[in-house]
Order: sequence, then C-alpha cells, then structure tokens
Amino acid sequence: MRRISQKHGFSTLSEINVTPLLDLAFVLLIIFIITTPLMDKSTGLILPSSKAAADAVNPANVQTVTISKDDVVALNTQSVSLDQLASVQKLVDVLDAIRRAGITKVGVVTNPPSE
Repeated sequence: MRRISQKHGFSTLSEINVTPLLDLAFVLLIIFIITTPLMDKSTGLILPSSKAAADAVNPANVQTVTISKDDVVALNTQSVSLDQLASVQKLVDVLDAIRRAGITKVGVVTNPPSE
C-alpha cells in the first residue's frame, strides 16, 4: 500500500491499480477470440465401406519378382531369364512416364488367363 502525503499527515491509498489486470484480460480475450474459430476446422468423414474392397487383392494371385545377391532373377521362386521379364520393364517404363506426367492414381487391368 502506498501512502500519500497531504501537507502534514500521511494517508493510506486503499485502491488497487487494476489497469495491468485489465490489459491482461483483454489480451487473453483477443487470443481466445482469434484461436477459437481455428480449433474447429475438422470435418466428420463417413467413409463408404465395401465388401468387395476387402477381397480386392487375392494373395494367391500376387506375383513376386526377386533378385538374389548372385544376380539370379526368380518369379515366384522359379528362376527366369531377363528376356522373360522384358514385358515387366515395359510396364515400369509406362508407370514412370505416368508419374512424370503428374498422375498419382493408376489402375492396371489384365485379361484373365484363357483356359
């Protein structure tokens, strides 16, 4: 508490300076006003479900190409020559061209094997 002198006697100032408190309150109010609308920018998404999507990739139909450290190329654990995999290189070249064109989603359709 401060004392203010009045000619001969001192009197105690019993008032609290609320200016800093109001400044703090206004700053916090402005911060909350600005940040509150930014917090609720999420959108509830309901994604469609499909029973066919779960069976889209059959693990029995997956083809695996491996290259060992001895440079042996194998397709599904069977050794093959590079000439037999030439069509695979053409597919990779086409996919690279598609990627350079800026296309990000690609689907590949094949004919079923004839019986």
